[in-house]
Amino acid sequence: MLPCLGHFLTGLMDPEAATNETAVTEFILLGLVETEKLQSLIFVLFLFAYLLTVGGNLSILAAIFLEPKLHTPMYFFLGNLSVLDVGCITVTVPAMLCRLLSHKRTISYGACLFQLFFFYLLAGVDCFLLTAMAYDRFLAICQPLTYSALMSHSVQWILVAMSWACALTNALIHTIALTTLNFCGPNEVNHFYCDLPQLFPLSCSNTQLNELLLFAVGFIMAGTPMALIVTSYVHVAAAVLRIRSVEGRKKAFFTCGSHLTVVCLFYGTGIFNYMRLGTEEASDKDKGVGIFNTVINPMLNPLIYSLRNPDVKAALWRVFVGRWLET
Repeated sequence: MLPCLGHFLTGLMDPEAATNETAVTEFILLGLVETEKLQSLIFVLFLFAYLLTVGGNLSILAAIFLEPKLHTPMYFFLGNLSVLDVGCITVTVPAMLCRLLSHKRTISYGACLFQLFFFYLLAGVDCFLLTAMAYDRFLAICQPLTYSALMSHSVQWILVAMSWACALTNALIHTIALTTLNFCGPNEVNHFYCDLPQLFPLSCSNTQLNELLLFAVGFIMAGTPMALIVTSYVHVAAAVLRIRSVEGRKKAFFTCGSHLTVVCLFYGTGIFNYMRLGTEEASDKDKGVGIFNTVINPMLNPLIYSLRNPDVKAALWRVFVGRWLET
């Protein structure tokens, strides 16, 4: 479906490209390093990071599912975030590990589109889900008397569904727009996965409209949620400062601090990567940002939420250590 829509829109975005077909059938992902010894080290590090990320996030999911105390809206969203983290790292890292093992660096045009679509889909859901979590904290702290009614099960599912719908629209826009471009010359991508900023320079079509689209949609995707998150936490901070109990303030800051740390990591790397198109020689820096987006952030999230949250730590202890001792 995506290629068909792409051919239909090609004439609209680049009239000259409408008469040509995409000549490049595969791309060469240059990866992170070239020497074989370093590739072996990268394989071990990324395999460890992948297993740690999947294990950590599945542990969070298990704790939320099995511990009745965590059956609250905040942990419902955290469970969804854990699923997204597993998805984000699975879209990119296993394929990279396979290429390192096989010493084959090529990826087909269709597989590249597939990877790009799902990465933008999952990252987009992540973006909106963090906003929903900020809204949840705003209601819990600023509207405690009406919190249960305002954040009912139906509202939680509606927020998650809206996050997926908005992210799906974003992913489709960028993927379809990419199919309107012709790739008829260089095919070496200076990255370890397919991403728009690295693919645009390889196109023999005019990419100005695509770059503008990436910037504009990225601005909306990042700007709107960030504005809502900042607004929520301004009200939260004002409410927390009015709490007379030191223990009450401490608990409020604990629950909000973990979320704010994840927000800063996620939006900081995202803005750096997609809000500066047109700069030269940025590909090597993009690799570092890509590692943050696809590996480090998903790996750190369960650590941040477990180490800084006494409820999650206690639940993990009861679910895993407590059940093991009982046996």
